[in-house]
Amino acid sequence: MNVDQFKKEFGIISKSKEIHDLVDVTMQVAPTDISVLIYGESGVGKEIFARAIHGYSKRADKPLVSVNCGAIPEGILESELFGHKRGSFTGAIESRKGYFEIADGGTLFLDEIAEMPLTTQVKLLRVIENKDFMKIGAETVTKVDVRIIAATNKDLQQEVDARRFREDLYFRLKAVTLSIPPLRKRRGDLEGLIEHFISTYCSENKIITPKVSQEAMDFLREYSWPGNVRELKNTIESAIALTRDGTLNVNIFSSLLKSEGGDSSNRNLPVYLKKSPEELDRELLYRALFEIKKDIMELKDLIYKRNEEIYSTENGHSGTVLPLIQAEKEAIKNALDRTRGNKRIAAKLLKISERTLYRKIKDYDLLKEFGEEDLEDLDT
Repeated sequence: MNVDQFKKEFGIISKSKEIHDLVDVTMQVAPTDISVLIYGESGVGKEIFARAIHGYSKRADKPLVSVNCGAIPEGILESELFGHKRGSFTGAIESRKGYFEIADGGTLFLDEIAEMPLTTQVKLLRVIENKDFMKIGAETVTKVDVRIIAATNKDLQQEVDARRFREDLYFRLKAVTLSIPPLRKRRGDLEGLIEHFISTYCSENKIITPKVSQEAMDFLREYSWPGNVRELKNTIESAIALTRDGTLNVNIFSSLLKSEGGDSSNRNLPVYLKKSPEELDRELLYRALFEIKKDIMELKDLIYKRNEEIYSTENGHSGTVLPLIQAEKEAIKNALDRTRGNKRIAAKLLKISERTLYRKIKDYDLLKEFGEEDLEDLDT
């Protein structure tokens, strides 16, 4: 099989030299069991290359399990990867296999590997090195034979330097590295991809294939495609669904890309081929948990910002958090400024006694600024 045949076999649509060279390397490493690390922005097609590596390997007749590490809540990622025994934690009403066991003999594709917690990275490294692991709550190890393909849109070396990713795991994963260029750097592939997406969508939906006007094609060539191939696919399918006269014109694409703001990213959930109803239910649960977590984080940010605004408005600060002593001193100064030095009224505003106010004026060395009258009488 040559490079062109390989691309056709695994749905890699490209005429660029960069992709041609990547496919050539892919064909060399696929038949081995070496770990592969795939770099690329979101939407460039990292999973397509992972499927191609698996499909061209000696494991092709075994499962390919695809997992998005960033989509699974941190607290249950370890259970999902390695499985658990019944009763090992609250809610573990039955024993369950993890993705490593499901992928035994095949390939495990770990997308967004940079999002994996450090504690889980330790267990992953053990599996790669020793080909065994312990389920949560288990007392014995489970042996597995799994090939690892990882992918990320982050610079893992920078993540290592920032201590967010284990260096030893990084070195094990990057035995072979494939860097997929973004769509904006291979615009020669655009026309072929558009034709492919139109043909596939119309065939699946049994509709007449529309034409793309020259003006629309020029517009698509000029667009930067921050969401890469995924964004292009979604845009083409949406345009076909919206067209009424069998022509995809520039107005349709202009409105779609403007309204979407160039962001067509989606959150892939952990899936594997031939999902059963149980896996589909679990996928929906992950999505719900992910969205709940997102809402909670946004709510916490909103509360924090609101408290910061209130503090800034009431005390005349920019919102910077002050040490407690400095904040108290500022509150006393503000109260005395507002009452033009009237300590009795200032004490009422601060809801403290006059004696306490005088003591704090002395403690904070504010005597020169606000006077010393009656201070000696109150101290005696």
